[in-house]
Amino acid sequence: MSRQRAFVQGLLVTTVGAVALAAGMGFSNALNLSASARTTDYAFLDPIIDVHSTLANRYISPIDDKALQQAAINGMIEALNDPYTQYVPPVARNDFAKELLGEYVGIGAQIITQDQWLTIVSPLEDSPAIRAGLMPGDRIREIDGVSTFGKTDVECVQILTGEPGTPVKLLVERKGEQFTLDIIRDQIKTRSVKGVHRDEAEGTRWHHLIDTSRSIAYIRLTQFTPRCAEEVAEALASVGADKGKLRGLVLDLRGNPGGVLAEAERIADLFLPSGVIVSTRGRAVPEKITRASAPGTHPDYPIAVLINGSSASASEVLAGALVENNRAIAVGSRTFGKGSVQSVETLRHARGAQLKFTEQGYYLPSGRSITRKDDSAQWGVDPTDGFFVPITDKELLELLRVRREEEVIRTRDPADDDKNWSDPDWIVSYLKDPQLAAALKAVQVRADSGSWQPTGQPGITHTAVTLAELQRLEITRDRINRELGRIDNRIAALATAAEGATTTPRPDLIPDGVTLSGGQIRIYDKDGALVTTLRLTDENLERWLMDAGVEKIEDRPAPEPTPEAATKHEIKPDATKPDATEPDATKPDAPRPDRSPREPVK
Repeated sequence: MSRQRAFVQGLLVTTVGAVALAAGMGFSNALNLSASARTTDYAFLDPIIDVHSTLANRYISPIDDKALQQAAINGMIEALNDPYTQYVPPVARNDFAKELLGEYVGIGAQIITQDQWLTIVSPLEDSPAIRAGLMPGDRIREIDGVSTFGKTDVECVQILTGEPGTPVKLLVERKGEQFTLDIIRDQIKTRSVKGVHRDEAEGTRWHHLIDTSRSIAYIRLTQFTPRCAEEVAEALASVGADKGKLRGLVLDLRGNPGGVLAEAERIADLFLPSGVIVSTRGRAVPEKITRASAPGTHPDYPIAVLINGSSASASEVLAGALVENNRAIAVGSRTFGKGSVQSVETLRHARGAQLKFTEQGYYLPSGRSITRKDDSAQWGVDPTDGFFVPITDKELLELLRVRREEEVIRTRDPADDDKNWSDPDWIVSYLKDPQLAAALKAVQVRADSGSWQPTGQPGITHTAVTLAELQRLEITRDRINRELGRIDNRIAALATAAEGATTTPRPDLIPDGVTLSGGQIRIYDKDGALVTTLRLTDENLERWLMDAGVEKIEDRPAPEPTPEAATKHEIKPDATKPDATEPDATKPDAPRPDRSPREPVK
């Protein structure tokens, strides 16, 4: 075998898999392609072989075959524009497997790559990441001084993981602001099922009854790990749910990034006697519809499912199945919007490497995909109308801080006697958790009256949830714009202060403090005839004009338009418009008492 074909041998299994999937074949079948099919696959690789051959023989310096091979694989994966598809090299396989099982050494956070930057989906419960204050959506720009830009999440995991007790320094970007966090690595052992508080008697066991007098339980599921469905069943059995002793349940999926889809299906089946739980579809596999069955189904007690923007993937499957089958209400805020299913294949010719790739999408019982895309106006699972309870980042951090204190394993404190877990008002004032309070109150009212009564903001629909997301993004954009403005000012100041500077500071086109939003800008042609009038909808005009090739005109009157130009650009007054009553308002050379003829901004 030639050196060039040896180089691409490691690529072949990945490429063959891609070609086979494109042809509607399974990955394992792709490994047994006929000789003619392999010839086609090698034809696909011929340009890569040509490039490698040229570089290997003629590049100015010796090349690194492994580095080029890795780059070729990464390039194919990046071309998919799918943050959930990744190549796992052999060196990262053990850590990757541990992550899938919920056990590894690191900072304890679910991560993806978005816009080529490492991004936090959700910090895990009881993890160094959450103790340090990492939040969903945080962009990790650097790990120990190494930029994450362009790196896969597997490459970033290699840097993040290490020996327990060793520090790692992160440069974090949140809403346009950057700061550093020092986090101590630890052994992460994910515990999926938690209760409302530690048992007063034993201290290490979770107490699952949040309202003892009404027999209302609380279960928080932090991740869908293997056996978590069994853990949920055991927790429910501890309060007699399977024997008809439970009158209500608050199922908390907030911050749950997902995990094993089959576990979410099993948990849904505990509560549903029939109906579709979820369906999955893919090009290379037949559609699969998972349905609930009656055996083992719990009695029909009311359920409120708590969700937020960090509830993703399998969390959305479970919440969507219960809500769309009218078995539960959803309380909180809109979920993350990850509607894809990944498969993991060991690559036979890549010496133990693995490929995690998106093979299917999943769909709620209604047939709707919850995947969030850049142009999506609706995604994920929305809270039930009347149960939308948004919280700010500051409120979330305070909630997590109080929760961590309550979850510490310790001896019984006399102050515990004053804690009233069944009182929604106490939950808001002490636990700082208005979403839990709203969910508990909803279940209490349902248990007492037999009907659901809204406990969130009135009249909330998916449109209002979308508006809240829009407002959040606008705030983020404004912060970034302010930062850009500060950078521009700093650049101008440094350019002026630099000795022998040849760069001219950018001009101040518009005085500071002027309110532009709602004003107007008029554009004239070179002959002074009015071309158009634009209304300003924000305050960012000057920043865009900086790069628009304009210069400021100081007290320079507009030239008199030629008769030909005046005729060409004349706009006749419209009697239906307010400005039409102003004398000669539409003529470019008509002075206004409040500004000069060429003044462009009102």
